[in-house]
Amino acid sequence: MSAFANMFKIPELRKRLVFTLGMLAIYRVGIFITTPGVDRNVMRNIMATQSGSFLGMFNLFSGGALEQLSIFALGIMPYVSASIIITLLSAVVPVLEELRQEGESGQRKINQYTRYGTIVLSGIQSTGIALFLENLNNSQGQFGDVVANPGWGFRFITAISLTTGTAFIMWLGEQITERGIGNGISLIIFAGIVVRLPDALFRTGSQVKIGQIQPIGLLVVTAIVLGIIATIVFFETAQRRIPIQYAKRMVGRKMYGGQSSHLPLKVNGAGVIPPIFASSLLMFPNTLANFHVPYMAKLQQVISPGDWRYTILYVGLIIFFAFFYTAIQFQPVQVADNLKKQNAFIPGIRPGKATADFIDNVMTRITVCGALYMALVCTAPDFLRTAFKVPFYFGGTSIMIVVGVALDLVQQIESHLITRHYEGLTGPNGPRIRGRRA
Repeated sequence: MSAFANMFKIPELRKRLVFTLGMLAIYRVGIFITTPGVDRNVMRNIMATQSGSFLGMFNLFSGGALEQLSIFALGIMPYVSASIIITLLSAVVPVLEELRQEGESGQRKINQYTRYGTIVLSGIQSTGIALFLENLNNSQGQFGDVVANPGWGFRFITAISLTTGTAFIMWLGEQITERGIGNGISLIIFAGIVVRLPDALFRTGSQVKIGQIQPIGLLVVTAIVLGIIATIVFFETAQRRIPIQYAKRMVGRKMYGGQSSHLPLKVNGAGVIPPIFASSLLMFPNTLANFHVPYMAKLQQVISPGDWRYTILYVGLIIFFAFFYTAIQFQPVQVADNLKKQNAFIPGIRPGKATADFIDNVMTRITVCGALYMALVCTAPDFLRTAFKVPFYFGGTSIMIVVGVALDLVQQIESHLITRHYEGLTGPNGPRIRGRRA
C-alpha cells in the first residue's frame, strides 16, 4: 500500500493519473449517448443472442457501445485499421519509408496520414452500420424495429455521428498518450474490455446457481484462465539478452571502456498488435457485406468465429503480423551500426554485417516462439467453449490485451517512481517486473 501511496506523492505522476482517469471517464460517458433515430432497447435484445459472433466481438472491443447504439459504436477499430494500412504501405511505399526514418518529424506526418485514413474508414464503416441496422428491421423483426425511419436521412445522420464519435475517441487516446500515462489507444481498448468483466462474472455466478455450469467445471476453467494469464505475463516479460562488450580506448593518460552489458531482445517484440490487427481484418468482411459486395456475405459465413477455417486464418494472420510488425519496428542493420559507432561488439562476432546477421537470426528464432505463444493464447478460449461447454465471455485476444496493457502501465508508473527514488509497485526492494531470460 505504501507503493501505491507513493504514486500520488509525485505531482507530475499524480496529474497524469488523474488526467488519464478523467479521459477514460469521458469515454465511458459517451458510450451511453445514443445515435439519433434508433431504439437501443431493441438492439440490446438482439445483441444478447450474438455473444459468439463477429457482432459480439465488435461489441466487446467497443466497450458495449454497439449494443447501446452509441455515437462511439465504431470504437477505436477504424484507427487500428488505418494503422494497419499505413504500416503495410510503409514497407512498400518509399515515401512512407523515408518519413519513418526521419524520426519525430516524420512520425508526426505518418500520424497525420493515419488520422485521415481513420476518418475515411469511419465514414465507410458507419455507412455500413446504418445499412446493417436497417436490415435488422427485417431479419430480426421479432424484437421490434431498430430504426424508426430508414432512408438516406438516417444513413447520413448515422455516418456523421459515428465518424465524429470515432474522431473524438482518437483525440482522447492521443491526449492520454501525450499528457497522461500509458498508451491512450491501448487504454481505451483496455477500458472497453474490463468494464464488461463484472457483468460476465455475474452471469457466470447465476449459471452456477441454476446448475447450467457445474462447480468442478468452473474450477477447471478458472485454473486454465489463471494459467493463460501467467503464460502471458511470462512471455511478455521474457527477453533474450545478447552480451555486449565495449572496446577499451585511451583518452589522454586514462583508459576508458571495457565494460560489458547486454542487448535485450523481447520474445514478443510486437506486443498485442498482431491479435488486434488480425481481429480488425477479420471484421472487415462484415462491413463489406453490408454494402452487398459480391461474395462478402458468403465469406463472412465461412470465416465465422468458432469455425475451424476462421481459427486457421486467425492463427495465420497473428503469425504473419508478429513477424511483419517486428521486422518493421526492429532493424538489425541499424542496431549493428549503432554498436559499431559506440565501439561495442558481440563477443565472437565481427562488427558490421556479421553482427546484423547474428542479431537477425536470434530475433527470428525468438519471434517464432512469440508468434506461437500469441496464437495459442488467442485460441485457447475457443477450446474452453467447445470442450467444457462454458459460455466464456472473453476471448484470448481480450485477455492478452488486458494483461499486456496492464503490464505496460505498471512499468511506466514504476519508471516514474524509480526516477524520483521511490519504490516500485511490485516489490519492497524495487520493481520485480523485469525481463526474463529466455
